[in-house]
Amino acid sequence: MITTIVLIQADPRKIRECAMNLAGIDGVAEVYSVSGAWDLVAILRVADLEKIADVVTHHFATVPGIERTQTLTAFRAYSKGDLEQAWDIGVE
Repeated sequence: MITTIVLIQADPRKIRECAMNLAGIDGVAEVYSVSGAWDLVAILRVADLEKIADVVTHHFATVPGIERTQTLTAFRAYSKGDLEQAWDIGVE
């Protein structure tokens, strides 16, 4: 499974509509409204790179109000559990 984070700037009057439309796209696992330079963050979880290209370049392009995106594809995931497990190696 490939995880991709898409940062989205949207027309301020259409943020809610954008988020709802994005959440309905196959491959989009979650959509968050956020503070800062970006308005929304979409988390994609898909089987292959082709699906990322399809979702971002084709489906996102049909969502009214999106002004700009930046796509970040994850290579590895790190979690608190991973860190705790690493420190437990060799500890009795």
